Amino acid sequence: MKYTLEILPSAERELAALPTKDRQRVDKQICALAGDPRPVGMKALKGHKSVYRIRAGKYRVIYQVRDELLIVLVVKVGHRRDVYRRF
Repeated sequence: MKYTLEILPSAERELAALPTKDRQRVDKQICALAGDPRPVGMKALKGHKSVYRIRAGKYRVIYQVRDELLIVLVVKVGHRRDVYRRF
């Protein structure tokens, strides 16, 4: 099954602010979520229902999976040192 990708406007701004090479790597990881929303290496975030994170180099993508609607919602994109503080 193919999931639909949705990105919050704030996450789009965070993605656009990344350096070009890093943005391409993160974008590739986000696009792959449509085919497999729970890839190898993803981690569930404690205290949040259906919220996961994936690594893309030194950046993290925090997203929510809505299986009943077949939607992957990208909530936050940021550097590993501070992406969790503002979540």
